Amino acid sequence: MTTNHHASSIPEGAIEFGLHTFGDLTQDVEGTRVLDYPEVLRNVVAEGVLADTVGVDVIGVGEHHRPDYAVSAPDVVLTAIGAQTEKIKLISAVTVLSSDDPVRVHQRFATLDGITSGRGEVSLGRGSFIESFPLFGYDLSDYEVLFEEKLELFDHLRREEPVTWSGTKRAALENYSIFPTTNHEYGLPTWVAVGGSPQSIVRAAKYGMGLELAIIGGAPHRFVPLVELYHKNIAANGFDPRRVAVHSHGFVAATDEEAMQRYYPYWHHSMQVLGRERGWPEPSPDQFAQEVRNGALHLGSPETVARKVANTIQTLGATRFGMKYGNGRLPHEYMMESIELYGTKVKPMVLEMLAE
Repeated sequence: MTTNHHASSIPEGAIEFGLHTFGDLTQDVEGTRVLDYPEVLRNVVAEGVLADTVGVDVIGVGEHHRPDYAVSAPDVVLTAIGAQTEKIKLISAVTVLSSDDPVRVHQRFATLDGITSGRGEVSLGRGSFIESFPLFGYDLSDYEVLFEEKLELFDHLRREEPVTWSGTKRAALENYSIFPTTNHEYGLPTWVAVGGSPQSIVRAAKYGMGLELAIIGGAPHRFVPLVELYHKNIAANGFDPRRVAVHSHGFVAATDEEAMQRYYPYWHHSMQVLGRERGWPEPSPDQFAQEVRNGALHLGSPETVARKVANTIQTLGATRFGMKYGNGRLPHEYMMESIELYGTKVKPMVLEMLAE
């Protein structure tokens, strides 16, 4: 089977363990108040610093422009984390490229990368929310063409040579040099985040960018054909093999029961809010249990989570696993405990399981 071939060919030490956050507006542990934006932002920085301390390899910070999230400028938050850490890589999760300017995105992340001695990365996506389009004056009917053109321009920019480019949604560039540049041999490390569309997979492979699969619901094995499509297209485009990362939700506590008890009320609340916006049915305990047992929710004790992460990595031949450790109003204290267990317990267990 192709998947096992990928898993067995992963060299030792090449698996990276990430944590992702969108800076959700959280409650205090007592449930008496929702924290304000400045406090949440400071907590996100503290979470990133702790992740570095406990040996997590990557911290990802998302971009949103809606009231339930505090982070609209991931690069600024990542720079704050970078200033207080030594080793952890710093990536967006994701940058909504369609409603941003590729030149500014490259400049901001190249700046982050320089300040943090080469730890900056960018993950480019279309985002699962659409608020940024009207906010920055973009037409949703241009959804496809905006991403297609801007990704093409970004590919030129990351070569760090003078750029000549023209499209229909942005002013053309004629032999422009963009600064700052980075010290990376192949330019700023760049991933394309994909929710499951084959066209997006083919597009990521066209530019030789890393693939980040956002597996938010359902069993990871459903994504095997997409990974195979990616590897096939990477080879067809003449690139050396590229890496596959996974972004999924998860939460770690001392026991399975404690993880369920802590996480469920906040999961239920955020699914309810989203459901009202998107016309989904009312979330149920059964649906939750199904996602934990067979779906994309990596939740439970360190051993339970480690088993599931190892299975996801092996099934997809991924070399990076990123766990979105927050959900809705889940308190900062619970997340800090989860981060610590993920770095000190889950990571070593997964590496042991994969070695076997």
